[in-house]
Amino acid sequence: QLQLVESGGGLVQPGGSLRLSCAVSGFTLDYYHIGWFRQAPGKEREGVSCISRSGFSTRYADSVKGRFTISRDNARKTVYLQMDNLKPEDTAIYYCAAYRDYSGNDFSICSQETYEYDFWGQGTQVTVSS
Repeated sequence: QLQLVESGGGLVQPGGSLRLSCAVSGFTLDYYHIGWFRQAPGKEREGVSCISRSGFSTRYADSVKGRFTISRDNARKTVYLQMDNLKPEDTAIYYCAAYRDYSGNDFSICSQETYEYDFWGQGTQVTVSS
C-alpha cells in the first residue's frame, strides 16, 4: 500500500529552523516526483517546493526561495524540506505528495500544482510564533 508520512513539524520562534521529513513506503521512490505543499487556516493549499525523481529539478515558491531547501534520499525513501529563517506566515499544515513520472527523462521537471499529485500524506503542523 502506497503511503507517505510527514514528520518534523512543531512550534518554533521566528528566525528558527525545522527539517521536515517525508517517508514513503509501498512504492519505488525513484520513479516519483515529490512535492511539499502547505495549507494555512482559511487559505487554499499551495505548492511550497518540489523535486524531480532524479533530483535534477527543484522548484520553490517565491515566498520561500532562499530559506527552504528540498532534497531526497531515494535509498532511504525519504524526502526532506529544510526550513530556515522561518516567519509567522510560514505557519500551516505541511503535506508531502507524489506523482509518477512516465516520461523516462532524467531531466524532467516537477510540478508545483496540486492536481498533478496522486498520493498525499496526512500532514504535519508547523507553527512559527514567539
